[in-house]
Amino acid sequence: MLRRIIAENGRDHRWSYAVVIVCSLLVSGATAFSAWVMAPMVNEIFYERRGDAIVWICAGFMGAFIVRGFAGYGQAIALATIGNNLVARYQKRIFDHLMRLGVDFFSDTRSGRLAAQVDENVGGIRDLLSLTLISITRDAVTLVGLVALMVYQDPVLSLSSLLIGPPLIWAVVYITRRVRKINRESVLINSRLTGSIQEATQGIAIVKAFTMEDELARRIGIMADTAEQRSNKIARVSERLSPISDMLAGLAVTAVIAYSGYRALVLGQPPGAVFSFITALILAYDPARRLARMQVTMERALVNARMIYELLDLEPKQSDATDAVEARITTGEVRFSNVTFGYSADMPVLRDLSFTAAAGKVTAVVGASGAGKSTMVALLQRFYDVDMGSIEIDGQDISKVTKRSLRQSIAYVSQAPYLFEGTIRDNIRYGRLSAADAEIEQAAKQAAADEFIRQQPQGYDTPVGENGATLSGGQRQRVSIARAIVRQAPILLLDEATSALDNEAEARVQEALTHVMEGRTTIVIAHRLSTVVNADRIIVLEEGRLVEEGTHASLMADPHSIYARFHRIQGKKGLGLVDDVKPIQTSQRAKKAVGRKA
Repeated sequence: MLRRIIAENGRDHRWSYAVVIVCSLLVSGATAFSAWVMAPMVNEIFYERRGDAIVWICAGFMGAFIVRGFAGYGQAIALATIGNNLVARYQKRIFDHLMRLGVDFFSDTRSGRLAAQVDENVGGIRDLLSLTLISITRDAVTLVGLVALMVYQDPVLSLSSLLIGPPLIWAVVYITRRVRKINRESVLINSRLTGSIQEATQGIAIVKAFTMEDELARRIGIMADTAEQRSNKIARVSERLSPISDMLAGLAVTAVIAYSGYRALVLGQPPGAVFSFITALILAYDPARRLARMQVTMERALVNARMIYELLDLEPKQSDATDAVEARITTGEVRFSNVTFGYSADMPVLRDLSFTAAAGKVTAVVGASGAGKSTMVALLQRFYDVDMGSIEIDGQDISKVTKRSLRQSIAYVSQAPYLFEGTIRDNIRYGRLSAADAEIEQAAKQAAADEFIRQQPQGYDTPVGENGATLSGGQRQRVSIARAIVRQAPILLLDEATSALDNEAEARVQEALTHVMEGRTTIVIAHRLSTVVNADRIIVLEEGRLVEEGTHASLMADPHSIYARFHRIQGKKGLGLVDDVKPIQTSQRAKKAVGRKA
């Protein structure tokens, strides 16, 4: 994992890494010099009482601390710059990768938890490289320099003090294994907690409408307690290294002081070398402890890094064919040929569906909830690939063209309008980024949105808030319709585009859409049958099958047809929703029609 991260990022930061290395070497050298100078200081100033040595020894001490201070500052700035760049780079890289993944991935993954997990883990890449650089260039070099000085001053004492190494290494290995598993669990729990909080705040209106505050507070409280327990366990396990290393270091220092005192008092040896040795030993303790803890801390960073790469290594289930070409869509005729599709293999949503949406005409699709209407629209945009059969536009199989060129030829209005962060003008311009302001305002007029937009505090430049929170449902829908209009695509998909509008606004938008649909192939998904009366062709779906098709007049001519029955039920209930109608038995006329079609 570390090799992969360095291979992907090392070249771009090689000069910054060089600065870090040079600064680290200066810090290490200054630290070792501070220990070395203890010998002449004790011997020449305090033992031999040489006054002339005070100046150069003090100057040496001062110089060492100045070098160490500036080198440490440079090292910290360089590491922070590299780390911040890595975080930004991986954030952009992850988002780009997520945009290439298919809709199926997001259907199976909760967005709040995904965002929280990415935020939780992306710092692992930065920490991993920072830990590696600091450990190798500063702590390891400092420790080597101090150990070399210790050996130079007293080889026998050095050998005895280094006996603490094997038990310290054993403790590091043991603790690392424990931390590895616990930390992964902690990351997952924290991402669930953060994601749940995010989802609760986004759906605050529903939370309050259904008085869910206490229940959600209880659930989030349980997750917070679990996260706290897991974090405490990580702290207990990882911090076990501190008392172990302190006890071993204390044992080594105590033994050295006792032996050195014996040699000074009994054998009469000058104390300078001993003081230098003890200073080097004490100074070596911090880098040795950091190196020991580094493995534990790095293991935690590795868990975060691995989880980021698990996401980056996900291959899109649905991708362009290797020989895919750009779509050449002019008239926009859409043809479904024996299409079968299901989100799972054993539950098909569409079954052997065949129909043609004529170029430049309006084709309406009606049916009860679960009949497969929205799935059909998703397949046409290649959010999913068909299991059997084919979909063609102007004679081109859409599985053999690039998804990007296909979708650029389609304008889509969903039944659940979604607005992005930014202004009203920005959200309309997403339909076509090259659109001029005049085109945006013209599209808003066609969508019956211009009037309410100009009443906003800043007009077209009014921020919409999170998912258009500052606008009503009908206003959000009209902005999304304007976004589709400004796209100027040959194919227009309307998935219950007027469902959120009142009667007056619906009438105005329907009139506007009538002009917009001229010359475009339009497929209208409708629950409200009043919106499809004037369609050139109406197809009726039931349980994923085409059971009837024709014009409004021809379908109403048979009082036993499913379409006519839908119409009667809506008229009786005074409702505009086929959702209120359960799938009914296919009429004899519909069965005969299907038989003739087969």
